[in-house]
Amino acid sequence: MELNNLFLEQKHIDLGAKMVPFGGWNMPVQYEGIIAEHNHTREKVSLFDISHMGEFLVKGPGCAEAVATLMARPVASQKVGVCRYNFLMNDQGGVQDDLIIYRLAEDELFIVVNAACAPNDAKVIQAALPEGIEFTDISSHTGKLDLQGPLAFKVMETLGFTAEDLPGYFKSIQTEVQGIPCIVSRTGYTGELGLEFYVDSKYIAQLWDVLSAHEDVKPCGLGARDTLRLEVGYALYGHELDNETTPIDVGFGGLIKFEREYVGRDALKVAPRKFLTPIVLDKRRAAREGAVVFDKAENVIGKVTSGSFAPSVGTAIALAFLETELTEGTEVLLGKAPKYMTAKVGSLPFYTEGTVRN
Repeated sequence: MELNNLFLEQKHIDLGAKMVPFGGWNMPVQYEGIIAEHNHTREKVSLFDISHMGEFLVKGPGCAEAVATLMARPVASQKVGVCRYNFLMNDQGGVQDDLIIYRLAEDELFIVVNAACAPNDAKVIQAALPEGIEFTDISSHTGKLDLQGPLAFKVMETLGFTAEDLPGYFKSIQTEVQGIPCIVSRTGYTGELGLEFYVDSKYIAQLWDVLSAHEDVKPCGLGARDTLRLEVGYALYGHELDNETTPIDVGFGGLIKFEREYVGRDALKVAPRKFLTPIVLDKRRAAREGAVVFDKAENVIGKVTSGSFAPSVGTAIALAFLETELTEGTEVLLGKAPKYMTAKVGSLPFYTEGTVRN
C-alpha cells in the first residue's frame, strides 16, 4: 500500500529517524531509541509530529446538537474553549473511532480523529448533518505537533507565555506562537504535562524549529509514544477499541449517560461483555498483542490487546480483554505452555507519577 508522507518527513530523516508504516502513513518510530526517548519525556520534554491525524471543522447553528447524535458523550453542553474525549458510535454500541471534540465557538466545532479512521469518520459525520451545517475536512493542510513532558510550560515561557496564558486541562485557546497562528490545547497521550499544537501546514516547519530550539526539547517517535500511553492505561484504537467493542467494555461506563438520544445508546444499556484488565508481568519480557491469557488452572480467559516493557515501571506490562472481572493481585499466565509468562492483575495507571494535571 502506498503510504502518505508527513509534511516534515525529510526533517525527521535528517534527524536520524527510523521510519515505519502506521495507519497508512510513513512515521518516525524512534530517533535516539525508544527507552531514551520515553525517559526524556518523563523527565524533561519531547516533541512529537502527529500530523497524520485527521481534523474536521463543523460550522453552523445547531452543529453541536447535530454531531451529538453520533457521540456517546455530550457535545452540546461543552463550553467554548473546552475539549472533550468522545466516541463515534455505531448502532451496535461499538466504537467507530475515539476522538476529541473542541468547541471553538458556539457554532463551530473542531474534531480530531485517528488517521486510519478519518475517511470513514468524515462520511459518517457528514451524512448526519442537516442542511445549513458546513462540514470541512482540513486534514490535508493541517499539521499537529505535541510538546509533552514536565518542562513543557517552561519551554513556552521562553516563547513569551505565562502559565496563566496557557489553557487549563482539556481546554484550548486560539493564539499565535512567535507569530504563527495555532490552536493550542492542554491535551496529550503520554500522562505528562503537555500541549498539542494545530497549525496550517505552511507553518509547521517553522513551528517545529521554534519549539525544538529549547535545549531540553528532543524529538520523540511512535515507539516511545506507545510505551508512554500504555504506562498510564490510555486506549489505542485498533487495540483496545474497535467497532466490536463498546465504551462500557473498556471501562468508560462512568462517562456514559442515557438521558439523550444518540446512535448506539440502547446497545450500551447492558453489562460489559468483556473486561479490559491491566496486567503486570514478573519480568522485562513483554507479552505482545494477541497473546493468550490463562488462569492458574490453564483455562483460556482472554487475550492481550497491548503489551510492552515499561521503562518507568521497570517490568513488562499489558492490557488484556478477559472474560471475567478479576481482582488486583490475581495470578495469571500468558503465552504458550509450557513456557508461560507469569503475571498478576494490576491497577491503572501502571505509572502513577505523571505530571499531566500539574
